[in-house]
Order: sequence, then structure tokens, then C-alpha cells
Amino acid sequence: MRMLASTLVIVFSLVAVIPPAHAQTSPHAAPQSILDAAVQDHVATTAADRETVMRLLERPEVEAVAGDLGLDLRRAQSAVSTLEGQQLTDLAAQAQQVEQALAGGQSRIVISTTLIIIALLVLILIIVAVD
Repeated sequence: MRMLASTLVIVFSLVAVIPPAHAQTSPHAAPQSILDAAVQDHVATTAADRETVMRLLERPEVEAVAGDLGLDLRRAQSAVSTLEGQQLTDLAAQAQQVEQALAGGQSRIVISTTLIIIALLVLILIIVAVD
């Protein structure tokens, strides 16, 4: 009986060890070149999103709206460099909408564009205040 128990313990030990050792040698990991490309793509996307928001914040129309509201545009601009992930992506999408609305030399900002600018500025300042 003791011999049977010892044999079972050895067999179960081997069974428990073999699958993890096999999993480590299987070719399921992505090659380093694919990982590097994914990281570079993420960095490029983040930089493009940041540039979109900054480009909008530098527009004279946005400076005028911020001045009318008494918002510190420099603080909002410095906050853009601290944004990451989904917050930055969302702000970039909103900034792109505003840029499209202002495209073509519109001299007058419609109310919806003004509201988007205000929301964008307030959101940036709230994010900075929370951090």
C-alpha cells in the first residue's frame, strides 16, 4: 500500500510539472518585431492625438472662447502632456470635430462648436485637478 501511494504521488507530480514545461516551449509568444511595431504604433497614435488637441488649443477662436470664460489656456495646454489612454483619445476626437467645424475659414463659431470647445477645456482642467 505504501508503494502504491508513493507511485501515485510521483505520477501526479510529473503530470503537474509536464504541462507548464510544455507551455513554456510552445511557440505562442509573438515575435519581438511585432511587439516593437505595436509599441511604436501606440506611441505614434498618442503623439498624433496630443498634436490634434494642441493644434486646436492654439487656434485664435479657442483662445477667444477661453478668454471669455476666464479659463487659463496655458494650464490646459500643459495638461495635455499628462493625458494618456482613453482620455487623450476622447479629447482628440472632440478636437477633431471642432477643427472640422472651423475648417474652411468660418469666421463665426456656431453654438454647438462653442459648447464642444467649452467642454473640451473644462474636461482638461478637471482631469488636471483630479491628478
